[in-house]
Amino acid sequence: MGFDVNCGVRALKTNLALSQVRPKIKELVDTLFQIVPAGLGSRGEIILKGNQINDVLIDGAQWAVKQGYGTEDDLEHTEEKGKVPKADPANVSQTAIKREQGQVGTLGSGNHYLEIQYVDEVYDEAIAKQFGLSKDQILVSIHCGSRALGHQIGTDYLRILADAVRKYNIKIKDRELVCAPFSSEEGQRYFSATNCAINYAFANRQVIAHLVRRGLSKVFPDAEVKTLYDVGHNTAKLEKHEIDGKLKEVIVHRKGATRAFGPDREEVPKDYKNAGQPVLIGGSMGTYSYILAGTAEGVKKAFGSSCHGAGRTMSRIAAKKKYWGSTLVKELESKGIYIRGHSMSGLAEEAPDAYKDVSVVVDATHDAGVAKKVARLKPMGNVKG
Repeated sequence: MGFDVNCGVRALKTNLALSQVRPKIKELVDTLFQIVPAGLGSRGEIILKGNQINDVLIDGAQWAVKQGYGTEDDLEHTEEKGKVPKADPANVSQTAIKREQGQVGTLGSGNHYLEIQYVDEVYDEAIAKQFGLSKDQILVSIHCGSRALGHQIGTDYLRILADAVRKYNIKIKDRELVCAPFSSEEGQRYFSATNCAINYAFANRQVIAHLVRRGLSKVFPDAEVKTLYDVGHNTAKLEKHEIDGKLKEVIVHRKGATRAFGPDREEVPKDYKNAGQPVLIGGSMGTYSYILAGTAEGVKKAFGSSCHGAGRTMSRIAAKKKYWGSTLVKELESKGIYIRGHSMSGLAEEAPDAYKDVSVVVDATHDAGVAKKVARLKPMGNVKG
């Protein structure tokens, strides 16, 4: 599954318009930069004590809401309502638990971001209306995952699954493709541990969303902020799909892909039933992001999955050799995009030209019928780890 389990996106929709926010974009980004902890090894305001971490690993975003970080409406508009079953903290190492301490509600580093956006173009007016979206409306996108806890779980199980490969005589072409039969003891332990990381990531984005509400209200006291949707793009989950004319329970592994269920699926929130699930596609700091809607055709063609972003054309090392973070900040500001970052080298890694053209990727997804275009978002400000 990788190391950043349930890396994903939460899109927040507001009642604010471009004309209101544009004059205050620097104040807003600076405020969010101060309120939302970001960067490598960052610590948040929640320090879990005793068995509290177990509650997070089992209950995910539902735990955060019970602690006052958000609303039931947030959960209704989160994949799996913010909690997957079969998560047993006993299968998570103490090393992973210790690395977690203080990271709930933190953005992290790398390609993770907090971005202020506005609806630049609407492609499907009917679905946009169901999603509560309109031209020039302000949104906030949160992209992050399970932080150090998920990374440590991945590291721990590389060794455990390497032993399983030998035990079950499984032939693999690369040592990092270690695995185990799903029904085996090792397979079930790994599945349980990654479910803990999935829940942790849901809790993390839930707390950050609450902090974003707090920051927006400081700059815009009348701001209303609701969750459009929260969905992961690095998970392995048990789902029911039709295969050869029969409904079967299968493991759907989405690595670099995101869930895109159509209107026929019971997992889609009630107010989106006629539209399909919102599909959140990230671009880069200087381009666009997109909101799509899942389709019934996509469920049949791709097990309800679509692309999750543009994808890189350049490695992070190559990007750092070619770009300077400070130069990028100035270039993007000249285009009306205000950036605050905790690391200039980290900004260089995420240079817009290090990514594919997200519009081409989204058009291919739309044309294939996997998901349909609803709206395009343009960035105004960005907080990077």
